Amino acid sequence: MRLPNGYGSVTKLPGKRRKPYLVRKTVGWHYDKQKDKTVQDYQIIGYAVTRAEGLQMLAEYNKNPFDVSASKVTFQEVYERWSKEKFPTISESNVHGYKASYKLCASLYSRVFKDIKLAELQNVVDTCGKNHPTLKKLKILFNQLYDYAMKNDLCGKDYSEFVDIAKFKDRNPNKRERDKFTKEEIDRLWDLSEDRYYQIVLMLIYSGVRISEMLHLKKENVNLDEQYFDVIASKTENGIRRVPIADKVLPFFRSWYHDGESEYLVHMENGNCFDYRNYYDSYFTPLMTNLGIDRTPHCTRHTCISMLAEAQIDQTTIKKIVGHSGAMTMTEKVYTHLDVQVLINAINKI
Repeated sequence: MRLPNGYGSVTKLPGKRRKPYLVRKTVGWHYDKQKDKTVQDYQIIGYAVTRAEGLQMLAEYNKNPFDVSASKVTFQEVYERWSKEKFPTISESNVHGYKASYKLCASLYSRVFKDIKLAELQNVVDTCGKNHPTLKKLKILFNQLYDYAMKNDLCGKDYSEFVDIAKFKDRNPNKRERDKFTKEEIDRLWDLSEDRYYQIVLMLIYSGVRISEMLHLKKENVNLDEQYFDVIASKTENGIRRVPIADKVLPFFRSWYHDGESEYLVHMENGNCFDYRNYYDSYFTPLMTNLGIDRTPHCTRHTCISMLAEAQIDQTTIKKIVGHSGAMTMTEKVYTHLDVQVLINAINKI
């Protein structure tokens, strides 16, 4: 069947090819000196497995013409264009998170973005072996890239909204064993406690706070005389609490409190608040490496909880000290106020 003039054509190419049918459309004419005649200029729309598929591609193009050069943009190119606009507007920690998610998508890097199907996105989720919080970040990246691509006519459908991560909600395959510090390891930390950065590790162990709670603690929320500090921002409702300062680490709290003019209790040399990634990479990890100890900052919290339990402190008091988000009995929920001295006496038993 002859196609209408100007409609385009589907031509079979010679040789053995996976997609032997060339789909093209005339976009102009030019004079060929060698042939001494006017010849057509073609825009290649794509390649097809069958002639029928090629005719379908041609029909879709004629119905809704698109930028053919844009239609060849890869997943990697979309990410690079999007990140160039996005990253200057967000925090360094968010940039790090997006980059980590992008690394999981290696199988998609060279794929033409508009050709990526839901099954390929889902395969990245299903095979990357990450836990649910990490998968949530990965899906957010997919959402962001498809939003950018749709706005710039780089694809015709947003598959990211259909990616399923719910089935991994209760699974944490890569969760690291967060063992507590051993007595011997804590003794070694005490041996080096003249170092103000080892002091932070001990302050964490003997308070049970989350690392973010310590790094963002301001001096205005520390009461050295009455030996406690207030956590006013936390990841959980139970995390908003009054935390006792153990006698053992009170001198460290005093030292940091009177160090410089920073508004934060523990702080960088210039007085700024520690960024978690900077603290973890530049301070905590080298300290642990120096001692040959393989631990994360969260291990300090786990250690405190374990030490309190071993000291036979009742569960209500433990939960009040560490702001645990675990299930509480009705009695515990009603018995919400504990005198700070009770908490200090408890923390001093470890």
